[in-house]
Amino acid sequence: MSVQFGTWNRDGKPIDRHFLEKVKPVLAPYGPDDGRLYAKANMGILYCAFHTTKESRCEVQPHITASGDVITWDGRLDNRAELVRRLGDAVTIHSADVLIVAAAYQQWGVDCFAQLLGDWALSIWDARAHSLILAKDPIGTRQLHYSIDKDLVTWSTILDPLVLFRGEPLALCEEYIAGWFSFFPATHLTPYVGIHSVPPSSYVTVQAGKHTICKYWEFDPGQRIHYSTDAQYEEHFREVFAEAIRRRLRSEGPVLAELSGGMDSSSIVCMADTLLAGGTVETPRLDTVSYYDDSEPNWDEKPYFSKVEEKRGRTGRHIDVKSQAFFRFRWQDAPWAMTPTSARVPSETDRQLAGCMNSQGNRVVLSGTGGDEATGGVPTPTPELQDFLASGQFRMLAQQLKLWALAKRRPWFHLLFDSMRGFLPVSLFGVSKHLQAAAWLDRNFARRNRAALLGYQSRVKLLGPRPSVQENIATLEMIQRQLACCQLPSHPAYEKRYPYLDRSLLEFLYAVPRGQLVRPGERRSLMRRSLGGIVPEEILNRKRKAYIARLPMVEISKEWERIAEFSRNMASISLGIVEPRRFSAVLDRARQGHDVPLAFLSRTLMVEQWLRNLQRVQGSTQSAFLFCGRGIGPD
Repeated sequence: MSVQFGTWNRDGKPIDRHFLEKVKPVLAPYGPDDGRLYAKANMGILYCAFHTTKESRCEVQPHITASGDVITWDGRLDNRAELVRRLGDAVTIHSADVLIVAAAYQQWGVDCFAQLLGDWALSIWDARAHSLILAKDPIGTRQLHYSIDKDLVTWSTILDPLVLFRGEPLALCEEYIAGWFSFFPATHLTPYVGIHSVPPSSYVTVQAGKHTICKYWEFDPGQRIHYSTDAQYEEHFREVFAEAIRRRLRSEGPVLAELSGGMDSSSIVCMADTLLAGGTVETPRLDTVSYYDDSEPNWDEKPYFSKVEEKRGRTGRHIDVKSQAFFRFRWQDAPWAMTPTSARVPSETDRQLAGCMNSQGNRVVLSGTGGDEATGGVPTPTPELQDFLASGQFRMLAQQLKLWALAKRRPWFHLLFDSMRGFLPVSLFGVSKHLQAAAWLDRNFARRNRAALLGYQSRVKLLGPRPSVQENIATLEMIQRQLACCQLPSHPAYEKRYPYLDRSLLEFLYAVPRGQLVRPGERRSLMRRSLGGIVPEEILNRKRKAYIARLPMVEISKEWERIAEFSRNMASISLGIVEPRRFSAVLDRARQGHDVPLAFLSRTLMVEQWLRNLQRVQGSTQSAFLFCGRGIGPD
């Protein structure tokens, strides 16, 4: 995953090369293979390469086209062969990705973005239009941030140079912080006012005196796939799932897959082995890494990932996480944290993973993120029942209500009510329990940021796309917000890839009838039926994976004095984010073993560590941060 940084003086002032040299060391850990500089007149661009494919080693970036356009590409182009055929003699199958992208832009302009399958982010200086274009793929697996300050435009893969070299006080974005207490901040936000992110499936055009944001692609809500038999759906799923994995096995070195023993990761590993056996992928080898805690009764995954290892005839790397602290309070030792996720120091688990990757030569990691959401891992009938309601198929609605009532052991009219309330304003029935904000947030803060705290939810529309499609898009947007908060790894640097977020796979899953994915008593019905004989039966037939529930409670009780001390004089209290009495009451309930929203509690402590990190940095440097017009600094 290469990185880029650029700066453009719109007033025509020449670029400061010394400034670019100061930025280069900040980027270098993320792109250790090669660093190149483009500087001409009032434009300067840095590119630090991180090679994962053989074609990437042939790239020279920033790339200058014959017409004078400057293109910087960070990504993996999945439909290379198709684009080469359509572009004619401009490129060959051996051309680097950036050359294919440049030829596509020369031929189709911004319309080319919708044709680029894969994970990517790119910047284009269009010499003819005298404009800057910043774009990201539809899913948003890459980061690209930008800032427009009067006549100065800067952009970067990572936030660090945009913050470190800004030269004036930065205000913290309240909506961004609020997003951390629900389902993550909106994708266009960063922690800092005035620094933005390019949204997924969008491009930003910056010209003299103005800038615009345009969406270039979205899922077709009218696309539907209908077959006459289950077997046809199963065959189609195997094809698109295999292709999603094959695309992400394009690597000149061995690929590392996270193997937890659940359906998502196990299916990736088993299908990848099938592809490797058929000789249809580029990577020479697939390694695995598994995390386990045999002291935690609700999270003993070793018996399951061992079944996958037994099937593939190879034992992967195992990392024991029983000594891993759930709550961390070492913010004093952390470097300047640009985001809440970076306000932490490496743990023993992090060090073991780094050692594993370095010893095996892994530069690509496969993740099962998105599998649960995309393939029907949450066994709810609501989207399907809403489809029947919206289309007036009341006979089918009655049949499915009866079947689901038996499977869920709930009265059918409760299921019907759950389905109907989605079409109605939230004000009529209140907010669902899983959408309610943390009870300890300051009421004024919660009122100002209600949309973010509700996860940007909106009611289901009767007219337009099917309710199940609306649900799919809303779920994907939540995943996109989560990805936008992920920290780019640098020690070691590696590229994370997500097979379940493949655009072609999602298009298929969103187009098939909902009843193929989830059936009464059969979550992930299509996936289980399709992967029989590929994934071990013990994995396909296991119950929904349990999550840690006991360990955090034990840790809170064991470390109570330390946690209580940390919760006193909190920055998030003085800034009007957290209400101290309610927060203390929740901590005390957790210490006594009562059920509390642990995810929100963990997020609160993470945000607090980040704010304290900013306080510490401000106290030791000349940097300044503002929050709602108030400075953040030591008391």
